[in-house]
Amino acid sequence: MLSSRADWTAGGQVASLVPGRSIFWRRDGDPDGDPVTLLHGFPTSSHDWEPMIPALTAAGFAVTTVDLLGFGASDKPTDHRFSIMEQASIVEALWEHCGVDGTAVMAHDYSVTVAQELLARDPARITSMTFLNGGVYPDLHRPILVQRLLRSPLGRILGRFSSERMFRAAMDAITAEPLAREDLHELWLDISTAGGQRIQHDLLRYIDDRRQHAARWTAAMESYSGPVHCIWGPEDPISGAQVLERLRTRMPRAEFTALSGVGHYPHLEDSPAVAEAMVAFLAAHRPQSRP
Repeated sequence: MLSSRADWTAGGQVASLVPGRSIFWRRDGDPDGDPVTLLHGFPTSSHDWEPMIPALTAAGFAVTTVDLLGFGASDKPTDHRFSIMEQASIVEALWEHCGVDGTAVMAHDYSVTVAQELLARDPARITSMTFLNGGVYPDLHRPILVQRLLRSPLGRILGRFSSERMFRAAMDAITAEPLAREDLHELWLDISTAGGQRIQHDLLRYIDDRRQHAARWTAAMESYSGPVHCIWGPEDPISGAQVLERLRTRMPRAEFTALSGVGHYPHLEDSPAVAEAMVAFLAAHRPQSRP
C-alpha cells in the first residue's frame, strides 16, 4: 500500500537542478550506505518506488529517488520540449547536488531510456544497472491505444479531458492483475496535480527520442561492462515477453528475474518478489570501495 501523496512528498525536498525549474527528490536510508538511484516510468513518479524503499534501506543502501521534469511533484511546464537528454542531465545534476560519484541505477519504463543515455555518457559512474519493463529496443515497443491517441494530433485535446477513471482503465490494461484502487488514486494525484494530465502528449515525445537515438542507446546498454539485472513482467502488453526474449539473447551476461503473472509494473504488482530480487542483486554486486 502506498502512503498518501502528501506523506510521500513531505519526506523529500525540491531543488533548482536546471535553471528555472524545481525538481522534487528524496534520499532515504543511511547516508553512508552504498548509493542506489531509482528512476521512475511514465506517467507516474518516484512515488511508485515506495514499496522498495524499506527493503533497500534495511539492507544498508542509501536510496535516491527523483521526479523527472513534468512528473509528480516536480515542475510541469506547458509548451515545453521534454527530452530524454534533458532528463538525464537532471539526474546528473541531482547526483552532483547530493555528492554521488558512483551509484547503482534501477530504472523502469520511461527511465530505462534515461538510464541508457546515462550509460552512453559515463558508464563508469554506474556501479550496476537494473532494468524493469521498458522499451530498451524501440522496434519492440507496443504502445496501448491511449498512448497512441495521446501521441496523435488529438493528444493535447485528450489530455485536457483525462480523468482518474481513464487512468485506472489504462493501468488495468497493462498490469496482469488490477492494482489497489487506493494506490491508483495516489498515483493519479501525482499525475494530475498542477495540471500534469495536460502535458502527457508532450511527455510522450520520448518515444520519438528513442527511435532517433536507438543506435546510441542500444550500443551503450549492450556494451556496458558492469553488472546488469533485468526484472521483468512478461504479461506486459507494451514491453513484455518480446523484449525479455531479445534481452536474453543480446545480453547473455545479464541476470534475469522473470515474474510469472506480472505485467508492466513489477514493483507494484509483486512488490515482495521485486524487493527481494533487488536486494539480492545489489548485495552480490556491492562496489569494492565506496567513492
